[in-house]
Formats: sequence, structure tokens, C-alpha cells
Amino acid sequence: MAIVSLTGIIVTQSYWVRRAYSMQEKEFNDRVSIAMSSVVQRIMALNEDSSIVEPVEQVSSSFFVANINDTLHPYLLETLLREEFQASNLQEDFEYGIYDCFNDSIVFGGKVNFEDEIVHAEQADVSIQKKFDKDGHYFGIYFPSKTGIIVRQMDFWLFSSFVILVIVIFFAYTIYIILKQKRLSEVKTDFINNMTHELKTPISTIGVSAGVLLKDNIVEDPERLHRYAQIIENENNRLKTQVDKVLQLASLSPDKVDIKSERLDMQDIVSKACSTYGVKVGEKGGTLSMAQVSDPLMVRGDRVHITNIVYNLLDNACKYAEGAPAIDVSLTAQQGWVVLSVQDHGIGIDKKHQSNIFEKFYRVPTGNVHNVKGFGLGLYYVYTIVRAHQGKIELESTPGKGSTFKVFLKREQHEQ
Repeated sequence: MAIVSLTGIIVTQSYWVRRAYSMQEKEFNDRVSIAMSSVVQRIMALNEDSSIVEPVEQVSSSFFVANINDTLHPYLLETLLREEFQASNLQEDFEYGIYDCFNDSIVFGGKVNFEDEIVHAEQADVSIQKKFDKDGHYFGIYFPSKTGIIVRQMDFWLFSSFVILVIVIFFAYTIYIILKQKRLSEVKTDFINNMTHELKTPISTIGVSAGVLLKDNIVEDPERLHRYAQIIENENNRLKTQVDKVLQLASLSPDKVDIKSERLDMQDIVSKACSTYGVKVGEKGGTLSMAQVSDPLMVRGDRVHITNIVYNLLDNACKYAEGAPAIDVSLTAQQGWVVLSVQDHGIGIDKKHQSNIFEKFYRVPTGNVHNVKGFGLGLYYVYTIVRAHQGKIELESTPGKGSTFKVFLKREQHEQ
């Protein structure tokens, strides 16, 4: 309703502004016509000629023509025009031309500047047309800045339009903030749901194990006692790891990453990561292939963080596979960049979520279904580390066909 109301206000304001402009233009045209008619009458009186019916004609929006019966001196015309325009409160600069029917062209063109009170009547290049389909003698007046003149007279309408524009901008900004807060609220809710899901299993396991240990006869079975104590310790470590991971990644930012820069062979890092992670992919019945390159592709960066980037992308490709994962990895050199490409053939990402996929805690909404574990921090970590290395990351994804993540890292200059 608010949008409809604002749209109505804008349409109404636009209508009245156009009406106001038309009225101001009509008033301006009428004053010009009256002033030029007075000039014609005074010229007729000086020449003792009979008056002319409808002496002034508006040829275009900014050009007016006045008919006269005889030749006209430029000094006289400019003097009369100045006097009559000032009497009509039209002190706006204009150009004028005098037309002579004997040679069928404008014989004199001049410009009038009201800031200069002296009548010069000097020949000047003017913008008015050089010839008209008319008989007899006449002179023409042209206002090169007529639109600006009328707009300056519409101060009230301009002010009201500015106020409405400010209101519209403020309203649009308010809607943007509301939608942003709504999305943040959804991200927060989704994160809490994921966190609850991730922590529920170890907490439940610890609770069950603690219940067993509280039984009186547990001391009679040392092996069972040790087994459940081990379960509690394992689950406690798992909880600690989850909490530490969230706390560390939540406070991560490109400005705060400690980068230990060294010269790295990306082929070596990616090959080792694929060899290690390929075991996990094989356990799921999938495949992980890597295209080999002949030349070494060197970058400068932090070995641990860049290795983690590769693992995170591989893990992401594996988690979101439909059935057995099929992952293709490649390394290429492109215009000063080393490009790491990780392609999966999984569920893909809808276009409306792709711009948010690298945000902290963001996960593609799945409702109450939590079939994929995580807190929405893996891709945020990848994005942050890539930015910290002055690189960039791109995503190409089609729902139902899979996703391709491309990481661009600066190649060592002397290796290009």
C-alpha cells in the first residue's frame, strides 16, 4: 500500500509539474507575443503604415516571427525590443534576425544581453533559421535558453518535487533496511537451527553415556565403563571443535588474517589435497579427477590457508553431490592469474542465492531439512582468505546441474 501510495504521489506530482511548466510556457509565449506586437505597432506608427492583422507568429517553441511592411534598421529594432521586453518583465537574453524579402534571406543577426544596457546592434552569428517560406519583411526572435528560463520560474514546483524525491529515497532506503534485516533474521534463524542440529547429536550421546555411567553395576564391568567414558571424551572433543570453529571463523575478516607469505607451487598443493580427499570421495563411491599441467604455477601466499581453501571447496563439492560425488579439479594460468577450478555435478545453487553464498553464516534455505551439516562458514572462510591474498572468487551454478567455483590468485611475475 505504501508503494502504491508513493507511486500515486509521484504520478500526481509529475502531472502537476507538467501542467505548471505548460502554464509558465504559455505565459512566457503570451508576454513575448504582446511585447513583439507592441514593437510592430510602434514601427508601423513611425513608418505611418497601416497596422497588420496578427503580426506575430510562433514558429517553434523558442522562435517567434513578426511581420512588418518595410525594411528595418537593426539599432531601432534592438532599442524597441529592449524597451518592450523590459516593460513586459522579460529581461532574458535573446537573439534576433531581420529578414529581407528582396534577397530572400536574413540580412542581419544580433544578440541582446540585458546585463549590458548599451544598445550595440552588432552583427553576430545567431541560431535562428536563415530562410522561411514567407513573403514580405519580418524579424525573428529566438530564445536559446527558454527551457532554463521557465524552469527557474517554477521554484515552488521544483522545491516540492525535491521534497517528494527525498521522501521516495528515504522510503526506498527504509524498505532496503527492512529487507536486509529480514534476510539477516532468516540467516540468524537458519544458523541457530543448524547449530542446534549439529550440537544435538553429541549432547544426546554424552547424556546417554553419562546415564550408563551412573548405574550402580557399571563398576563391575571396567571395559564397558572405559568404552562409555571414551565416548564422552570423544563427543566432548567434537563439541569443543565445533564451538572453536564457529568462534574462530565468526571473527575472521580479510584485515585480520595473519598471512605468512611464501612462494608456493599450486600444482603440488592441489595434487596433495586431491590425493588425500580422494579417499573420502572413494568411500562414497564417487570420483575426483584433476587435470595435470606441464608448467609449474607459482603463487605467493600462506600455505596453510591456501591448502584449507582447496579442502573447503572439495568438501563443499562432496557434501552437495546428489548420489555418488563426481568432482573435477583443474589449474590454469590466465593473464597473470593462477585459476583453481572445482566443479561438481550436484544440486547447484539458485541464482537468487548466489550473491549471498559467501556471506558469514549464510546457507541456502532448506526449511527444517538439515541433511547437510555445516554452519555457513566454509565459503565465507574461502572468500575471506582469497580476499586477504588480493585474489578473487567466482561462482557458476545451475540448479540440478552442479556448481563451479573458480579461485583466482596472483601468479608470480617472473614465472609468467
